Amino acid sequence: MAEQGGPAQRGGPEPDDEGRDLGEVRGDEAGAGEEVGGEEDDLELDEDDRDEAGLLTDVLAFLARSIVDDPDKVRVEALPDDRGVILRLFVAPDDLGKVIGRGGRTARAIRTIVRAAGTREGIGTIVEIVE
Repeated sequence: MAEQGGPAQRGGPEPDDEGRDLGEVRGDEAGAGEEVGGEEDDLELDEDDRDEAGLLTDVLAFLARSIVDDPDKVRVEALPDDRGVILRLFVAPDDLGKVIGRGGRTARAIRTIVRAAGTREGIGTIVEIVE
């Protein structure tokens, strides 16, 4: 039993810093018509990949709309990449903090879920959160 006025449980070990990469958050410098990752003009999604990318786009949009205050401002773009597809998530500026979360935890969770859905469909997936 904890002593009165003290913590109910002792603190556990500190979490390790391994795997704490939060990914990239792009600002306005990467406009909607600009290239994001190099030679994307040569790449196109075929019909099957477009359908599967649509599924991933829907998953990402659903997750984002569930979190933000202004779900009408959520927009997702799918761009082909040599590794699969890049999903760019656009939200209202006031909702950016909610999508990223404290310490990037929410953004990491969103990326994990969408990456898992992409893996299930056989598509490599990268999620970018755009300001």
